[in-house]
Amino acid sequence: MSSAASASAAGGAGEEGAAAAAQPQQEGPVVTCKGVNGLDKVVLREVRGSSAEVYLYGGHVTSWKDEHGEELLFVSNKAIFKPPKAIRGGIPICFPQFSNFGNLDPHGFARNRTWSVENDPPPFPVPTSNKAYVDLILTHTEEDLKIWPHSYEFRLRVALGPGGDLMLTSRIRNTNADGKPFSFTFAYHTYFSISDISEVRVEGLETLDYLDNLQERNRYTEQGDAIVFESELDRIYLGTPSKIAIIDHEKKRTFVVRKGGLPDAVVWNPWDKKAKAMSDFGDDEYKRMVCVEAAAIEKPITLKPGEEWTGKLELSAVPSSYYSGQLDPDRVLQDSSVPEDSIS
Repeated sequence: MSSAASASAAGGAGEEGAAAAAQPQQEGPVVTCKGVNGLDKVVLREVRGSSAEVYLYGGHVTSWKDEHGEELLFVSNKAIFKPPKAIRGGIPICFPQFSNFGNLDPHGFARNRTWSVENDPPPFPVPTSNKAYVDLILTHTEEDLKIWPHSYEFRLRVALGPGGDLMLTSRIRNTNADGKPFSFTFAYHTYFSISDISEVRVEGLETLDYLDNLQERNRYTEQGDAIVFESELDRIYLGTPSKIAIIDHEKKRTFVVRKGGLPDAVVWNPWDKKAKAMSDFGDDEYKRMVCVEAAAIEKPITLKPGEEWTGKLELSAVPSSYYSGQLDPDRVLQDSSVPEDSIS
């Protein structure tokens, strides 16, 4: 990977970012190196050419490229790769709170913490022969306990499949010693890179109820045969199917979102006024991104001590002709052991 490619993958954070993003000297399916502003990152490469980058800060996926080297995730050119600011774009992890559904800062603290690589994690539900993956772990700190008084272990596996699919699996365990349960809301806040927001439609959420964040979270029912974008949109769709499609007409490409243990889906685009109000987001960048987020929001997940929850996300990019009314109904998540009610 060239220095220019590294800088682009790290979010196009300018020439300073490019200089700080050290070139990995060794090749292989998993390479640890420095990213923008010297932050540690892990680069995953699949043998056919797809790649992903994960910053330890936030356990944050900032790049996912296909076998042709085309970037599939959006990261703002104004993203600030400097703690404690969350990285704008990619796949931020919202835990233990989505948005302001609780008393914590919006979207919780997992995206503002530095995770560790876990070299010997507990057995994964389904073993894999693929080597392009990394296991990260986040546990409570004294700082966390002051604002959210619970002990937890959050394990995250980021993997590239043989066909270039990007897979994220979160396993969250209650390790409270005081016998108390805890509850949380969660989202993979995925920013997809698109040609133009006016060329995009989201299918799979028709006829479903949603909470409209722009209308005091009042509940409505989706009336359209697809979601299209003509102004700011910020909705939480409820009881959603395990597969959702994002169709980019101009690129003739469809993103397929598959999920397990995550019944809700957030669809968001800030449009022009909100874009201009965000310091880490370009004024016109709303045209080149859309967020479709696998989430558990309406009904918080509750874990008793010793219980573990699993939430799985699998992203594919395929030719648009792939989607013709049904989203590959015979295919399931690679880890078929993850049911919608995935607490063990």
